[in-house]
Amino acid sequence: MNLGKTYWMLVTTQENLDITRARGFNLQGVDTRNRRKAVRMGPEDRVLYYVSDKSGFAATATVTSDSFEDHEPIWKHYREHETFPHRVEIEADVVLDEVDYVDGYQVGPTLEYVRKWPPDRWPLAFFGMLHIIPQRDFNFIEEELKRASGSSREPEAIEPDADEPDAAEPQVAEPQVAEPSPDVSVATKKKRSTIASKSRKSSHRRRSQKHR
Repeated sequence: MNLGKTYWMLVTTQENLDITRARGFNLQGVDTRNRRKAVRMGPEDRVLYYVSDKSGFAATATVTSDSFEDHEPIWKHYREHETFPHRVEIEADVVLDEVDYVDGYQVGPTLEYVRKWPPDRWPLAFFGMLHIIPQRDFNFIEEELKRASGSSREPEAIEPDADEPDAAEPQVAEPQVAEPSPDVSVATKKKRSTIASKSRKSSHRRRSQKHR
């Protein structure tokens, strides 16, 4: 019984990913070496696919069943007796074409998960088939996959808090008041010229009266 959602990174080959894709991304098997982890997989868990021979992240899926055992030969392994018997049913979420894979050497060193290894040996974090990774790493790479596939969406707008008194009030833009232009208008110049002329005439009359 799965008690909580777990985020997995599954390391596979291009050949085996093609087999999973050809089956409609409805089933995933895990090898016997990772049995302890595989039996913990359950509904709502998320799976991130890393293709080792392409050094790229290729897909994400959601687990839809409890783990079960089945030895029907499906995937390929260099050990002939390996049948990837620990299996779960899945549904695909994001699946990229090979040319669009997210480069593992670009994003790998930035992941929280790889900090367990020395900085110059972070690729060791991808050895083995099944890994539990932080949700933050999973979400980050899935967003990169969505962006590569063209399905990434802009973040949704945050709705106003209903407890705020002005939450439902429409926002009215205040009228923009234009700053006065530094250039004086023609009418203003004429007005100033008229006032100055009257002032000169008044001064001339006062001087004339004094001389009489």
